[in-house]
Amino acid sequence: MTRLLIIEDNPELVANLYGFFEPLGYVLDDARDGATGLHMATQNDYDAILLDLMLPRLDGMTLCSKLRVEFQNPVPVLMLTARDPVEDRVQGLALGADDYLVKPFSLKELDARIKALVRRAQGRQVEGTLVWEDLLVDTRAPQAWRQGQTINLTPTTHKLLLCLVRAAPGVVKKQQMEYLLWGDEPPESGALRTHIHDLRLRIDKNFTSALIETVHGVGLRLHTPGEVTPELSHSE
Repeated sequence: MTRLLIIEDNPELVANLYGFFEPLGYVLDDARDGATGLHMATQNDYDAILLDLMLPRLDGMTLCSKLRVEFQNPVPVLMLTARDPVEDRVQGLALGADDYLVKPFSLKELDARIKALVRRAQGRQVEGTLVWEDLLVDTRAPQAWRQGQTINLTPTTHKLLLCLVRAAPGVVKKQQMEYLLWGDEPPESGALRTHIHDLRLRIDKNFTSALIETVHGVGLRLHTPGEVTPELSHSE
């Protein structure tokens, strides 16, 4: 079962995509503007994203850049556009898009390209897991494994952990984590701290070394046990 996010503001095209892909067994979500699309892409786990370039609120180029750079999200992205200048294609691929299709296009060709992207992405993972040091995280279910122990996660701690593993050893900023969980309307300031504390208890408390470290004034990262970096701390 392939889960696909369509970020496209043309309702007729969206309806055509639903009509073609749902009978093939795809599970579809859609967003009609870039800001909503980015929020959905970072909130959920998709096999691929169809991304229009000309979108209200946030254009496709900027969305793709944020997805790759700020959120370290490797989900395959296929850009859709009515324009075909070489510089647009080059820029889109440079910003992290995996493929590019010019409108109007064949739905059968689109299906073939999506399948190829998903196959390549699956080849970069091991049976649906992401790995950092001795930690394995299921990308679909809220579950992880460390040192032979199964760790049950909440949906929220699962989202945070996936974001950290995908960015490792890079830092995930506090603002990125808040957007990941709540979009443009984060709750009171203590909510994120509570979820981070919960994640630490699950991932680090009962093990011989801590993986989650705070970069003071910036955010969190996963590190290699034994690595010494003065500005980092295990405490929240």
